[in-house]
Order: sequence, then C-alpha cells, then structure tokens
Amino acid sequence: MTVLEKTQIQIGYIPLLDCVAILWAKQRGFFDELGLEITLVKEASWASLRDRLAFGFLDAAHCLSAMLPAAALGEDQLGIPLQTALVLSYNRAFISLSQKLCFELQISAQDNAQQAAQKLVTAIQQKKNIQLAHVFKQSIHHYCLREWLALADHDVAKHMKLAILPPPYMVEALGNHGIDGFCVGEPWNTQGELLGISQIVASSQEIIPKVADKVLAVTADWAIQHPNTHHALTQAIQKAQLELKGLADYTQVWQMLIDFNIIQFQCSDSIHVQKFHSIQNIIRNFVDDSSLPKTEDFQWLIQQMLKWDQTGINETKIEKISQNCILSL
Repeated sequence: MTVLEKTQIQIGYIPLLDCVAILWAKQRGFFDELGLEITLVKEASWASLRDRLAFGFLDAAHCLSAMLPAAALGEDQLGIPLQTALVLSYNRAFISLSQKLCFELQISAQDNAQQAAQKLVTAIQQKKNIQLAHVFKQSIHHYCLREWLALADHDVAKHMKLAILPPPYMVEALGNHGIDGFCVGEPWNTQGELLGISQIVASSQEIIPKVADKVLAVTADWAIQHPNTHHALTQAIQKAQLELKGLADYTQVWQMLIDFNIIQFQCSDSIHVQKFHSIQNIIRNFVDDSSLPKTEDFQWLIQQMLKWDQTGINETKIEKISQNCILSL
C-alpha cells in the first residue's frame, strides 16, 4: 500500500452545489478507504478560502478556477502558486434578476440571453440605477456577467461597477434590495426563484465557452511535499464523481445537501418537481467522462483577465502560466 505523507486533511469549501463530490466522497467513506481522515471546513467567502489555502490552514479546497492563474500572475496580492489535478464543475452558473425588475423591464422567460441583456442595458443607459453582483473578481461569474452585458453594449459591460458578495448572501441581498441581480452557481438561483424574489434570465452556457468553474486546488508547495496524499484525495473524489453521475436514487445525496445547509428550500419529487430533477441533472453533469483540467480553460480565463481586469501580461506567457496551473498525477 502507498505510504501517505499526511493522513489528517482539512478541505475547505463554499456551500454550493458543485462541492457535492467532496461531500459525497466523505459520506460514502471513499476517503477512509484510502487512509485519509478528512475534516470539511465551510468558509465564509472565496477570499477567506483562498487566503487560508494559500497560507496552509487548509490542505486543499473547492476553489474557483480563475484563482489559479490570478495567483500565478500575482493578481490576488499573495502570489502563492495554486494548482489543480481535478475539475469539480464546468460552467453551470446562472444570471438572475429581481422579479420586480424583470416585470418593470418586461424581461420574460421567452427572452434569450441577448434580449434580456438588451432590455437591462437600455434601462442602464436611461440612467436607471441597477446594481449587479458576482462572487469574486477572478471567477467565471464575473466574466460571464461582463460578457452578458457586452451582448448589448461593450462600453456598459466594461465600465459598470459590479458588487462582490459570497454566494450564500446573494438571495438575502436581493431580498433586502441591496442588489438587483447576480451571477452565481446553484442552488442560489433556484432558491431565489422559489422564494419569489428572483428570476433566472440567462445561463453561463449561453454566454461563455465550456470552461472549468470549480477545481480541487492545493498550493504548489503542498503538492510537492504530499504527492501520494494528493493522489489519494483526487482518487476518492473522482470515485464520488463517477458514482454521482450514474446514481439513480438521489435521496441520500439530497438529504446530505440539506444537512450541509446547501439546499435550504422545499423541493422533492412531489414539490417543485421540475426544479428537483433539474438540480439532480446539474449534479450528474458537473463534469464529463474526464474531470482532468485542460490548459485551454486557463488560457481562456487569462484572456478574460486581460479583457476585463486590465491585467498586464505578455501574450507569449499565457500558455506557460496555463500549464503551470495543472498538476499531473
């Protein structure tokens, strides 16, 4: 049996649907099978998760993919390299607006992403005060929101000031009229709709390419020091991903998500049935047959940083930085 360099492991996560494979690996004993004793640590925000991972308070984390090239470029103000060998989800974010705003702007479920963006941008150009939020500066959610606005007007997309909020606070902020809309992963869009507060107006899949959204991240130094432990971590989560993809009965998975306070609304095979099955379908399709990261994902993310964040980088370095974000097992 392979000797693990470390067996007591702390994994950080943000309460979102796409941390499900990590939670399921623990619940099903897949970590235990490989000699790992896992403590799951819920973090309050992406910023706190990144900092605690970078400075060694966490061994690994459910992490925004864009944090990796941001760290390599020093855009996170820390400059501690982060790497990944495992994708946890591809772009499954959604843009939601308040139902009140949708009614005022006559945005309907029949509108496509560009039509909804045009109605919103027209209101902004007419000086209507609209505040949108995303989860973190370096995230597909930020770039998805910019690209969505750009479908109607690139200048508005470039210069509109966007708020940043942790995912679990999005619906509350919308309900308290602190913001008018957001781009976030599930289940927060569904929660907003079921509470009668928000309306999904676009999917990231309509707006941006299929790129990695969340990854299992570790620091480069940690990976060098713990190669066997890292391989075991990845193996256990991949086993969970495979099982979730083919699972017929989601009863235990659903209860687990409720227990972890990720699902906070009534939804079942008899209540809000379409949402219930939609969420299960999202879980099944977070990753393809392969959950290995690709350099193209990070190349696209860096190009978005150049486009929207005014990041300064030589184009020739993009591929090298993208490759350095990926760990080979």
